Amino acid sequence: MTIKDTPEEWEVRATATPFVGNKTSVRADDVVMPDGSVARRDYQVHPGSVAVLALDGQDRAVVLRQYRHPVRHKLWEIPAGLLDVPGENPLHAAQRELYEEAHVKAEDWRVLTDVYTTPGGCSEAVRIFLARDLSEAEGERFEVEDEEADMELARIPVGDLVRGVLAGELHNNCLVVGVLSLVAARDGDGLDALRPAEAPWPARPFES
Repeated sequence: MTIKDTPEEWEVRATATPFVGNKTSVRADDVVMPDGSVARRDYQVHPGSVAVLALDGQDRAVVLRQYRHPVRHKLWEIPAGLLDVPGENPLHAAQRELYEEAHVKAEDWRVLTDVYTTPGGCSEAVRIFLARDLSEAEGERFEVEDEEADMELARIPVGDLVRGVLAGELHNNCLVVGVLSLVAARDGDGLDALRPAEAPWPARPFES
């Protein structure tokens, strides 16, 4: 038996967009269920995101601490950002986010994993990259604003992050998935067996 997610789309009898925000919107669909009944499904329409687990030569990950108002927490996270342009190459977006948030560049890029963050209520798809062979970026640092103005930056050993995840002390989705995927990859076929950085991504098709 092959365990693999498969695309499928059930009939939508009616749809509406009751809210449109700056980057996302809310959609209400009347979806036909298997028994023929119709149920309303409300969800956030999201452009998609990228995240970067950046590892230095001492097996430390680049992380940042940022206030997240919806959950009323300051969370430790890995660099991440929205796919602002439809069809944008996710690798280019990830390289931009690593530069802007950590002022770091990387020579070796792989796809670590692809996830739907909250598929029951949001269409967000995230591609998490593994970035290695790090060095400081050249040029001026990106000018931050809003929550990012209070952001803290650190490099934390992977083992400490794993312990924090399993202890229930670290909660950011991309950090949790990224760190545990890294450990699983190392215990499996190794990091060099990960997909190339330009691997297809059906959830958010792009041009190379």
